[in-house]
Amino acid sequence: MGSCGTVGPVRARYLVFFQYLGTDFNGVAAVRGNHRAVGVQNFLEEAAKRLNSVEPVRFTISSRTDAGVHALSNAAHLDICRRSGLPPYSPEVVTQALNTHLKHRDIRVLKAFRVPSDFHARRAATSRTYLYRLATGCPWPDQLPVFEQNVCWALQTKCLNVAAMQEAAQHLVGTHDFSAFQSAGSPTTNPVRTLQRVSVSSGPASPFVLPQESRKLQFWTLEFESQSFLYRQVRRMTAVLVAVGQGTLTPTQVKAILESHDPLGKYQTRVAPARGLFLKSVLYDDFGPTS
Repeated sequence: MGSCGTVGPVRARYLVFFQYLGTDFNGVAAVRGNHRAVGVQNFLEEAAKRLNSVEPVRFTISSRTDAGVHALSNAAHLDICRRSGLPPYSPEVVTQALNTHLKHRDIRVLKAFRVPSDFHARRAATSRTYLYRLATGCPWPDQLPVFEQNVCWALQTKCLNVAAMQEAAQHLVGTHDFSAFQSAGSPTTNPVRTLQRVSVSSGPASPFVLPQESRKLQFWTLEFESQSFLYRQVRRMTAVLVAVGQGTLTPTQVKAILESHDPLGKYQTRVAPARGLFLKSVLYDDFGPTS
């Protein structure tokens, strides 16, 4: 573990897993100097001030999420440097202290781990899984139960051709140049990614749907797993797969879109709404919320 200064204090690094409902946030990343916008990281770092670190605590986020996107489990590393002679906090104390001092109810720290001083939450991640929730059978979005309106995409269509969506999804699995599904503003120059898994399945029934509505409403879940994703890649892939489910695209056309490497084509500029997207998990070889 490294020193925080010339003598005395010792820096301890932690990996923390946390979740949030993204509706009220401008994304997970901290927003600096703009008091009208705020990120999840702003609240985490404000809570971390109560840990009395000799140096300011900064969270290095594993997975960036946009405004309105949620996380069942995101991750970040942080360094805490206590005064000389004081031992490092236990992971349990870090977890409890952050949750105690968080000033937003839509954020919760799940668990913390002590990690080596050279551990990096973004680079060390071996897998990330995103989940997208859809609802069919809702003629107008405002007819969706209020508890579901910010956590799924309500489609006006009554049904989806799930078999066609599953066939189209298999064209996306594997190592490809995903330029066609990358939005402008991506910080990466390499569009090649390996998509390990894509699934399309019937989702669990919502506990918030009244019995008289449950006959017409159906929920669906899309999952995407990769070590890393391009900017808005999941939301753009979701929009294309939904188009297949609605019959406006064929699975063969999805393959052609992928091979075009063109992010400005007729169909691939569609982006699914942020509200239906969840970062489900970030995995590491040696650490995790259920370890």
